[in-house]
Amino acid sequence: MIEIEARLKKWGRSFGVVIPMDKIKKEKLSEDDKIEILISKKRNPLRETFGALKFKRPIEEILKEGDKESWDE
Repeated sequence: MIEIEARLKKWGRSFGVVIPMDKIKKEKLSEDDKIEILISKKRNPLRETFGALKFKRPIEEILKEGDKESWDE
């Protein structure tokens, strides 16, 4: 089993995925072979964690404190 990262390409009224030739050779694939494709959309880990952290103080207070500290240097 191989894992690749690919982009969808418009192909007529459908979409297609290009599999790199080195991966084709590694798995010894040829035309008309049946393959299984597992699809998952690549996610942004920052977007998933945004808002997940809870602070004891309001974020505005923390940011103001950081601004004050940076001026002291």
